[in-house]
Amino acid sequence: MTDIKSMTLEEITGALREMGEPAFRGKQVFTWLHRGAVSFDAMSNLSKALREKLAAAYTITAPKVACKQVSRLDGTMKYLWELGDGNCIETVLMHYHHGNTVCISSQVGCRMGCAFCASTLGGKVRNLTASEMLDQVLFTQLDSGETISNIVLMGIGEPLDNLDTVLRFLELVNHPDGLHIGMRHISLSTCGLIPGIRRLGELELQLTLSVSLHAPDSETRSRIMPVNRAYNVDALFEACHWYFQKTGRRISFEYAMIDGVNDQDWQADLIAQKVRGMPAHVNLIPLNDVRESPWKPSRRIAAFQKRLEEHGITATVRRSLGGDIDAACGQLRKRAAEAQREEHLS
Repeated sequence: MTDIKSMTLEEITGALREMGEPAFRGKQVFTWLHRGAVSFDAMSNLSKALREKLAAAYTITAPKVACKQVSRLDGTMKYLWELGDGNCIETVLMHYHHGNTVCISSQVGCRMGCAFCASTLGGKVRNLTASEMLDQVLFTQLDSGETISNIVLMGIGEPLDNLDTVLRFLELVNHPDGLHIGMRHISLSTCGLIPGIRRLGELELQLTLSVSLHAPDSETRSRIMPVNRAYNVDALFEACHWYFQKTGRRISFEYAMIDGVNDQDWQADLIAQKVRGMPAHVNLIPLNDVRESPWKPSRRIAAFQKRLEEHGITATVRRSLGGDIDAACGQLRKRAAEAQREEHLS
């Protein structure tokens, strides 16, 4: 059966027309779906006969809360959602002065292999559907009772490795008859898949592109990010300069600070050299201490930030949220999988 929530309003309207229904029925169904209806029976302004026809042809996705953690320190909420096939993904709701931000996943697992990230330890299982991405925003909002105003695609997975679906999700979440979250309130993070960056640039979307840089030199970056062997750091910066020229949108560079690996002054100098000619924001991230990883959090974050600022680069240190819960991406899913394996073996 077809996943109706992944369909656009136009597609739903067209399908209903083929059933002999008037065009306005499409908007009714679309609105119900984007309010969180989990069955066609809930769509009370549709006839029983139409609801039965829809139920026979379409499915409605609805994740289950497998685990929910709430930080006592700052109210950050982390959800482990169980999907229809039993796979699990993570979503984090964070509170800022400018509104509530939800960090969503784009894949079950990840194949990028970044050495410091827990999300990639089990590899990629599959891509998420547009509805499964939308559900993270919708059901986090419904469960928490909090209005979500900003979205970051920085959870489990590489968004540009699932780009067609991500673009459909963006269309759905931006729709005025849906959640209507504007593109300027959405950030998309990539580890540096250059073809995807160029495709995004051609579309000239008004979202914020965040590039997971983590090292400005190819030798270091290839050690910690295998993607650099396919798309090296010089090619990545060239694509970023092109993207800025094409869209006029400032790029944010994510930079996890790793002790003795990427936190030296010469590396800050190299970042400044390579971003010259375009506005850029460098977001320094205190590294999450992943048990299986040999990398440890840097002790030079303040010095590195100062060095960047001396070059005129805007550099901020990401505020750590959810310090008393498994807020680092991939950790809660990994723990749940380990517990499931132990239960199976016992």
